[in-house]
Amino acid sequence: MKQVDVDVAILGAGTAGLVARRSAEKSGARTIMIDPGPLGTTCARIGCMPSKLLIAAAEAAHHAQHAEIFGVNASVEIDGKKVMQRVKSERDRFVGFVLDSVEKTRARGNFIQSRGEFVDEHTIKTEDGTLVKFKSAVIATGSSPFVPPPYRKLSKKVLQFNDDVFEWNDLPESVLVVGTGVIALELGQALDRLGVRTTIVGIDGLIGPLSDPKMLRAAHNVFEPKLDIHTDYTLDLIEETDNGVHIEFTDPDGSTHKGDYQYVLMAAGRRPNIDKIGLENLDLMKDERGKLVWDSYTTQIGMSHIFLAGDANNFRPLLHEAADEGHIAGKNAASYPDVFNKHRTTSIGIVFTEPQIALVGQSWREMNCEENRVGTVDYGKQGRARVMNLNEGLVRIYGEAHTGMLLGAEMLGPRVEHTAHLLAWAIEQKLTVSEVLAMPFYHPVFEEGIRTALRNLESNLKMARKPGDSCEEFGPGA
Repeated sequence: MKQVDVDVAILGAGTAGLVARRSAEKSGARTIMIDPGPLGTTCARIGCMPSKLLIAAAEAAHHAQHAEIFGVNASVEIDGKKVMQRVKSERDRFVGFVLDSVEKTRARGNFIQSRGEFVDEHTIKTEDGTLVKFKSAVIATGSSPFVPPPYRKLSKKVLQFNDDVFEWNDLPESVLVVGTGVIALELGQALDRLGVRTTIVGIDGLIGPLSDPKMLRAAHNVFEPKLDIHTDYTLDLIEETDNGVHIEFTDPDGSTHKGDYQYVLMAAGRRPNIDKIGLENLDLMKDERGKLVWDSYTTQIGMSHIFLAGDANNFRPLLHEAADEGHIAGKNAASYPDVFNKHRTTSIGIVFTEPQIALVGQSWREMNCEENRVGTVDYGKQGRARVMNLNEGLVRIYGEAHTGMLLGAEMLGPRVEHTAHLLAWAIEQKLTVSEVLAMPFYHPVFEEGIRTALRNLESNLKMARKPGDSCEEFGPGA
């Protein structure tokens, strides 16, 4: 049986794993990376990049179809085969860059393409029989789609995931999207705009990552007229047919719905890939619920020699966060038992729908309403938004009552991917609302909407000096 001795073993060759390997090697560690494939990061192969390619095609079609408001009349024909041809071609290009990095690692003998499992505190056994002896290890095994129990009986022929979407040779006639999270909204709206009959179903009235009740209400008002979306459905029947699936469900108001679809696109969330890697053979600290005790500043599990990075920890399942955690994990694994705490940057998340959704810093759910205030802007009245015929959405910015510091924001509006970054940078620099308002705002731009919300927030912060005031008392336009 072959044996390999290293300082740091890395399970997973995605974004977190690749960065962890580089970070550990820069710290002088001997490394090996283990991954069964398919190779290529989640972002490049099945996530960020191919989804944006599909969205780009959908936006081109949608804007051409709705140009008449500007006095421009256009006839649009969507060629599904050409749409998917470009999606796959560009996707393969992005994946190619990742594969180049992995192949260079393989050429140096630092990569095993196989499934690996912990067999004791310092040994991983691969499926090909190799024993990897390590001093410390990084788990960067990513995540997989979650399938609710009623849908598990469906065959692979009809049950599709985002992995499958980007292998289609043509656009389907119809799709049922299960979920109302980021992936569901992005792909659901894109498919709808590309002429695919699309229905989106979810639970608990949720839309994307929004938690502010007023933001959720605004999102419902924006998306429900555009999409066949049901955010709190009760499933009555799901069965496979010769041509796809048949579904029956009920809305909270008692209305019933029936439909037949070619595919079910499962987008009901993802779960970390940590169940089948031999964690039961390790002595790892767990909480009262049986969950691993994990430190986001060190990526260390308890006080052990095992580190957890990327989507496998389900902390912030985003590419830039996975890369950051990979760097932390690789460096700490190489220096163990000496570990360092790294500052985690302001959180930012973006949903590439139209209008876009963004969360920055503290969300409404995380905010202490008694100690903080809210500033609001309605994009229905914003100048540049009206010019572009994109005038819909709402932004709510949160500030600390006693210091005037920016805390976070929940956003729904045109191109908020850009304004979200401005707010994230301001929060990262610990700027007050007044300090941000002292910055230049060009005219006319979407960012002026943020200035309006900040002015509203500044006014409400001044009013907060009154005892007994609460942030909920200051609604939109207060």
